Amino acid sequence: MIVNKVIALKSVLISSVVAVIVSSCAKQTSKISDSDPWKKMELIVKSIPATQFPDKTFNINDFGAVADGKTSNTAAFEKAIKACSQNGGGKVLVPNGKYLTGPIHLESNVNLHLEDKAEILFSIDPKDYPIVHTSWEGTELMNYSPLIYAKNKTNVAITGKGTLNGQANATNWWIWSGGKDYGWKKGIASQNDPENREVLVDMAERNVPVAERVFGEGRYLRPNFIEFFECNTVLVKDITVINAPFWILHPIKTNNIIIDGVTVNSHGPNNDGCDPEYSQNVIIKNCTFNTGDDCIAIKAGRDADGRRVAIPSKNIIVQNCKMIDGHGGVVIGSEISAGVNNVFVENCVMDSPNLDRAIRIKTNSKRGGVIEDVFVRNLKVGTVKESVLLVTMFYNVYGSQTGNFIPTVRNINLENVTVKNGGKFAVWAEGYEQSPVENITLKNVTVDKVDKVSSLKNVKNINFINTIVNEKKVENTKN
Repeated sequence: MIVNKVIALKSVLISSVVAVIVSSCAKQTSKISDSDPWKKMELIVKSIPATQFPDKTFNINDFGAVADGKTSNTAAFEKAIKACSQNGGGKVLVPNGKYLTGPIHLESNVNLHLEDKAEILFSIDPKDYPIVHTSWEGTELMNYSPLIYAKNKTNVAITGKGTLNGQANATNWWIWSGGKDYGWKKGIASQNDPENREVLVDMAERNVPVAERVFGEGRYLRPNFIEFFECNTVLVKDITVINAPFWILHPIKTNNIIIDGVTVNSHGPNNDGCDPEYSQNVIIKNCTFNTGDDCIAIKAGRDADGRRVAIPSKNIIVQNCKMIDGHGGVVIGSEISAGVNNVFVENCVMDSPNLDRAIRIKTNSKRGGVIEDVFVRNLKVGTVKESVLLVTMFYNVYGSQTGNFIPTVRNINLENVTVKNGGKFAVWAEGYEQSPVENITLKNVTVDKVDKVSSLKNVKNINFINTIVNEKKVENTKN
């Protein structure tokens, strides 16, 4: 009992210190002019607290784990994590070997650490995953637990150079997508999540309480891989993640998270690499993303549910990352209704014939929201299929996406960007007449080869400064 009280007090103290630091940073940041956004970024980085753990180790093998890749170790993980948490925190060690398990639920002050040759294999049996409060494509619900899940925790981490293997493929989780490559095979057409997706979205539009949005068995909405829900002070470092059922790294309503040196290699449907949602003070650095969907996609809730929650994602920093395959390198949207601001991307490399765009902003008049203050610098782009920068207010997937919530997109800045092959357009931007895309700046940008400089519709104030496309300097025109 005393230990539990000490842990609770420690969590409260950490949260209080974090609040003071963030408040102080906010005051400093407000004094910095908009003309110097990168100093603002530096202050944000300094404000994010580091995780700290006692020097105590809880080896899962001591709690009955068996590294044969066949024996279920769900209970062993649960016992080790519980013992670690109840004894003041520390490291839950996963030694070298293959460990099969169901979902892993983390606690405060616990660092789940994988040795270099450790591999956690997650069950592909949906019945192993209890129903929890989670989110699916920007809408909260009660659904299958994420494979790794932390809810309302403080000071928590996943570290080490081992591998997390979701074991998803075209014979299990991915067939639920309803996509042409997975869901329409003979005999399994009923396993089709778009039908249930619309049921969920309709519940949110009707303001059905989240506790009553119960999905799970028979509903075919795949679980997230790693989800930190309403957490504070989080670290994910050095791990490799493969074969995910759905979104891979999903901090939701989580503040002060560092994702460092992570490798994501997963090409299934909706296999976004990292999706910060309703989250603030997020650093994603030194990572490699090779994905079946967006490499990084910053979210802020879908439609009515996003407006209900109304927490913008902000202070998102991406540094020194490599993007290979994906729909976009760094993406904002489309689940974006609560808005996004203060996004900083620097020193990244993006290159693949299977990478569609480098920087992508996607929203529509069902989403609404304000997207502003996006700063990109020192980007090296090899090949992208479609465009270097894409901004659209007419993102249209799953049928009509026209509503009464006209979005706002403004202040997009690219500086010191080199591109070998930009695909169709260097800049493709489209807004509404009553809400144009405002203030796009390209400075010191060189695109060696692209079909056209731009495709613009309802764009106000686009500036090309020392920008060279197809070996010709781009001159500004009235817009």
